[in-house]
Order: sequence, then structure tokens, then C-alpha cells
Amino acid sequence: MAFTLPPLPYAYDALEPHYDAQTVEIHHTKHHQTYTDKLNDAVVAAGVQDKAVEDILADLDSIAESKRGAVRNHGGGYWNHTFFWESMAPNPNGEAKGPSGALADAIKQKFGSVDQFKEGFSAKAAAHFGSGWAWLVVNGSGELEITDTHDQVCPLSLGHKPLLTIDVWEHAYYLKFKNVRPNWISTWWNIVNWKEVENRFGK
Repeated sequence: MAFTLPPLPYAYDALEPHYDAQTVEIHHTKHHQTYTDKLNDAVVAAGVQDKAVEDILADLDSIAESKRGAVRNHGGGYWNHTFFWESMAPNPNGEAKGPSGALADAIKQKFGSVDQFKEGFSAKAAAHFGSGWAWLVVNGSGELEITDTHDQVCPLSLGHKPLLTIDVWEHAYYLKFKNVRPNWISTWWNIVNWKEVENRFGK
């Protein structure tokens, strides 16, 4: 069965004023759609079109090397974007500025405080060279880790369990924030869907 573009969990203008409607719409209907279309071509070429994208990305080594790059790029682009959209939520009143419960406890134990975690995550995102993503993951040792991936590499392919991500490809923020990536990152914290991150951690 062919992959289809997942609908956003909110309207294109729902993340205003932090994330502008024009960027969200273009990002979703153009960039994410293109990854979806090209993923369908790539999985057919690789003979894995009957598998879930998560299973494909977690087992890239089983795909012939000549087909693997396209599956990694477009499968990662498809999955990473879906995960990114779900990592955000409309938050007009500035509620849920940080995690709570078991996730908050784990973050404090690993990073010292929520603020120190946010500083470290922001620094990783800002310093990432070129196109890619910053992530909070549970790594292969079962520990929280801040990491980044280039282009559309997905943490599932590295044996990690992702909890949160920010897209730092320029198309993700350039219309509103121009070339000032740190401003995009600092604004993005206002729309992080902490409830979803907590749910992911609970699983």
C-alpha cells in the first residue's frame, strides 16, 4: 500500500505567531509531499513497499546498497517530518513550557535541570552544520541523549528511540527567521508539544 501525506494535527495557521502559516503550509504540502512521493518510488525499487516505514528505517542494512540511499533519504524525510509536526502543538497562552512527571525527572537527572537541557538542545540545533535535525532520544543504552542527524537520517536507523525533534533545514524557518537559526530555535520552544513527548517517553 502506498504511503500518503499525513494530515497535520492542526490548521496551517494554528502555530502562529511562533511558526508562520505560510512556512507551515509550504513545508507540509511541498517538502513533505515530495518526500512522500519519492518514498513510494524508492520502496518499490527496493522491494520493501509492503513494510511499515519504521521497520524499513530500522533495517536499512537489509536493503541493497544501490537502493539504500534513496530509501534512507526519502523514508527519513517522510518519517522525520511526521514526527516533527506531532512534536508541536498550538499553545497561544504559553502553557506547558516544559515537561512534567517522569520525563521531567529523567531530564533533571541526566542534564541537571530542564533549563540546562533546553540550553544543550538549543546549542546542538544551532551548531548543526548544514541541513538536518536536533533530537532528544533514548539511546541504545536506555539513556536520554541530545543528538543531531544530517540531511534526512532518522534516529530509528541508528538504534535510537526519538522523543523530540526540531527541523533545522533552512526551508523550515527561512521565510520568517531568514538566516538567524537561533531565533527560530528559541521561538520554537513556545510550541513544543510536551504532552506528546511525555507520551513517547512513557512508551
